[in-house]
Amino acid sequence: MFIANTGMCEPGDSAELAMLDIYLPMMKSAAIISAGRLGLFEALARGPLTLALLADKINSSIQGTVTLVDFLVAMGYLEKQGELFSNAASTQRWFTSAGQVDYTPGLLWTQEAWFMMGTLTDAVRSGTPEKTLWDAMVEKPRLGHLFASYMGAFALDLGPDLLRHVPVAAGHYRLLDLGGSHGLHSIRFCQHYPQLSAVIVDLPSALMDTASTIAQKQLSERIRISPGNLLDHDWGSGLDLVFYFSVAHNHTAEENRLVIRRIGASLNPGGLLVIHEYLAETELSQFHAAFRLTLLLETGTQIYRHEDYSNWLTAAGFSSVSRIDLEPREKGSLILARR
Repeated sequence: MFIANTGMCEPGDSAELAMLDIYLPMMKSAAIISAGRLGLFEALARGPLTLALLADKINSSIQGTVTLVDFLVAMGYLEKQGELFSNAASTQRWFTSAGQVDYTPGLLWTQEAWFMMGTLTDAVRSGTPEKTLWDAMVEKPRLGHLFASYMGAFALDLGPDLLRHVPVAAGHYRLLDLGGSHGLHSIRFCQHYPQLSAVIVDLPSALMDTASTIAQKQLSERIRISPGNLLDHDWGSGLDLVFYFSVAHNHTAEENRLVIRRIGASLNPGGLLVIHEYLAETELSQFHAAFRLTLLLETGTQIYRHEDYSNWLTAAGFSSVSRIDLEPREKGSLILARR
């Protein structure tokens, strides 16, 4: 997942107001999310604007707009020169359509996740969420759309790393994309490797927009979706390449062991399994510790060690297991294993 300019706070010392560590991050998140919902960053994507023009573009009051943009200037997300406001370079890069990747869907998703965080205390007490994220998506289908859009933005960011590090051979023809949701990984690899065809397996709530995305890329004859729970879904055999991207952390250790064993049985000799994950280290970074706490709330699962994956892969008959840590580290790691 992506974190930009987090400004994570260290515990304050006696020279600081005790509540600043709580108040400022809360207001920073609220302001950035509001800017995303209002389309404020996108309104500035083509160049600086006066306050009046900016307020008009985002359909907001002058008073409300100036109060928000002044705070965003103070936080370093906007810049001000004379009477003109503009995006900071990192804001332009990550939160507008003119940048490298537009993570605005992540801001919209965080608006929903914000409300879920209200139940974190109960999840800590019980050790499990009262309702999983997947159950919430069934009850509120728009959550599935938002989450898939957010993961789609991350997929666009991660895509070049995958093409660089995943060694697709000329003899690889059949790709299985487990938990492929938005379909962007299958699309990218099928575009890059014309011999590939792909099947995407994911929950129905995660595949609502996928078929239309594939059709827009004119790949419907080579990529198909297969809705279902990958824990018991029949995805066939004779596979050459399997993606298990950012999925393992949503399952228990036993479920992952069984899935990896099934993948191993489905692959042709010489077939390749590629896992993307966030690995639990001896000392967790702030991001990994935060992500683990998020999983407690949303799915009741956790992140696993590289040693865990190695054991599951060895038991499933895989060989030549290798690990690639991506940069920045918040992008996670790749584990490549051959059958």
